[in-house]
Amino acid sequence: MNTSIWHRDNAEAVVAEARNLLGRQLPQASRRKFLARGLTLGGLGLLAGCSIDDNATAEAALTRISQFNDRVQGWLFDSSRLAPTYPDSMITRPFPFNAFYDESKVPEVDEASFLLEVTGLVADKHRWTLHELRALPQYTQVTRHICVEGWSAIGKWGGPRFGDFLRAVGADLGARYVGFQCADDYYTSIDMATALHPQTLLALDWDGQPLPPKYGFPMKLRMPTKLGYKNPKHIKAIFVSNTFNRGYWEDQGYNWFGGS
Repeated sequence: MNTSIWHRDNAEAVVAEARNLLGRQLPQASRRKFLARGLTLGGLGLLAGCSIDDNATAEAALTRISQFNDRVQGWLFDSSRLAPTYPDSMITRPFPFNAFYDESKVPEVDEASFLLEVTGLVADKHRWTLHELRALPQYTQVTRHICVEGWSAIGKWGGPRFGDFLRAVGADLGARYVGFQCADDYYTSIDMATALHPQTLLALDWDGQPLPPKYGFPMKLRMPTKLGYKNPKHIKAIFVSNTFNRGYWEDQGYNWFGGS
């Protein structure tokens, strides 16, 4: 194959997939710039006549825009629409490490003593061992991880469908949110529709092997319908709730929905 054509086609695929995930949301670095431009294009009503030089006012407007963005992405989400999948030959090796800390600070989780805590609107609150999780039906997917920083990589993850796990614990599938607490102090929450999406995996494996620590051992939630920052690693607790919770990056200005 002509290399230039392959790179062009691959780049077009990344852009198309990113557009789908972004749902017109903006990376943190562009938020203030977008607000300023938007106000000059007829968006003055957002600030009710106030100046964007007023930091508190600008942040309030940005919050309203972000919340509206989340609602729109939620309305547009189609639980039957699948993210693209790829052949093993396209897996990115080595797959990049990415976290809010250096790789030397990846948390060490003891496999033998690990127990996954499950709380909230679930019937079965017993703590799950990794052996029990592996006893659930396992699925494998090769999908693209898209980072809000502008890079992407294709990876191969395996594990039970998260929807199967939620049904196994008797979760209230009519609840609005599922939240996660991780061993590296990361936390986030997602909507129930995304939790039940058939490609949302409770990933225990990477490329046919148990998930390495740098990629999220003992498990990560792999959601190809979300941007990378919404995919929690080193999960130690899951809760189902109707109470809205944000997340580590969301509390720093990122959109909550984070996909489409």
